[in-house]
Amino acid sequence: MFGMSHESFLLLDAVVTVIGLIVLITRFKFHPFIALIIAAAFLGLTSGMPIGTIIKAFQDGFGGVLGFVGIILALGTMLGKMMAESGGADQIAQTLIRAFGKERVQWAMMFAAFLVGIPLFFEIGFVLLIPLVFIVARRTGVSIIKIGIPLLAGLSAVHGLVPPHPGPLLAIGVFGADIGKTILYGLIVALPTAIIAGPIYGTFIAKYIPGHPNQELVDQLSREPQSSTLPSFSITLITVLLPVFLMLLKTFADIALPDGHFFRTWMDMIGHPISALLLALLLSLYTFGHRQGIGSKQILKLLDASLAPTAAIILIIGAGGGFKQMLVTSGVGDVIGHMAVSAQISPILLAWLVAAVIRVATGSATVATITGAGIVVPVVGMIPGVNRELLVLATGAGSLILSHVNDAGFWLVKQYFNMTVAETFKTWTAMETILSVVALGFIMLLSLFV
Repeated sequence: MFGMSHESFLLLDAVVTVIGLIVLITRFKFHPFIALIIAAAFLGLTSGMPIGTIIKAFQDGFGGVLGFVGIILALGTMLGKMMAESGGADQIAQTLIRAFGKERVQWAMMFAAFLVGIPLFFEIGFVLLIPLVFIVARRTGVSIIKIGIPLLAGLSAVHGLVPPHPGPLLAIGVFGADIGKTILYGLIVALPTAIIAGPIYGTFIAKYIPGHPNQELVDQLSREPQSSTLPSFSITLITVLLPVFLMLLKTFADIALPDGHFFRTWMDMIGHPISALLLALLLSLYTFGHRQGIGSKQILKLLDASLAPTAAIILIIGAGGGFKQMLVTSGVGDVIGHMAVSAQISPILLAWLVAAVIRVATGSATVATITGAGIVVPVVGMIPGVNRELLVLATGAGSLILSHVNDAGFWLVKQYFNMTVAETFKTWTAMETILSVVALGFIMLLSLFV
């Protein structure tokens, strides 16, 4: 067509489609859910797919993603809500602050965010912990930037790199990676990355931008909780980390025990992400609910309320799965895969680059992850020995880079920390970029050993 080979046309078609998707979201302010459906339909029609195949491919991609991720999101959100309402997150933060001392409070905030952020969306974790930033800044006299940047780094690192967060889970499904290994590698990469982008960079940039929080916001959010009513640190930690422990235990059982072994069979069920999160949620109904004096009716209201904000996220993820399937079914993915093989580009670097470009253009880590994974997945079958778990991490790392004015998180941080746009670029945007680049470095280093 147009004097081009079929492969060249498919590649051009994909580029035009992705650019169109970006323009719809950024220039015309289309909701990502609608924009992804339009982009998928356009790609299917222009690539020559039959109408029936277009619809079926989109439905298969949509349902295939939500059949797993939709359940995970619901269970994880309810667990996060129970932790928020019980004061469990406050307990983790206060305990770490006492352990580290005021002079190293920025390290305490990073570790608190890292732990609390494992089962929570970034936005939920941010809103949950931001009062602690104001409280600690007021108690210690330490710069709000020096305290806040480590907290943001801890939350963002686990959000992009550690399941059961949506981004890594989406990429695990697309690449067919092992969830236990991804958690293990994700924690290995995320912790030192968060340390560099958080306490180390936060201490440096606070010398130039100390920050001056809005006093009205401080007065509203810095009410200190009654510590006597909080769940204990050990109970909170056991509840929050139970799904991670069960999923890791499943992986170790799969490695150490033969097929058909009684314990391995049971761990395959109990350590599945859905089962693990369900068990943690059921435990939280007691540890964060009844044990804290929250009645059954109130728990039901809390769980109902927790699901409403995730509706848009779930729809976007589903539409992203449909768009990904269109890339695969149309043959675009195979063309890109063959090009990557011919150019001898490292699949890990390719996954990071594709996700990074889409992230910068759209401002959405979720869109970047699902689209980037869909584009890169054909490479897995063409290059022997590619580590699928590291591809997941590379895609997640790319989706974190260079948050700017098209990202809701940029404005969230700007308003809460009472910074100018320029100051937000020097603090939040720089921190996100450091996270992304440093994580890629650790992933490439890890690839030498696994």
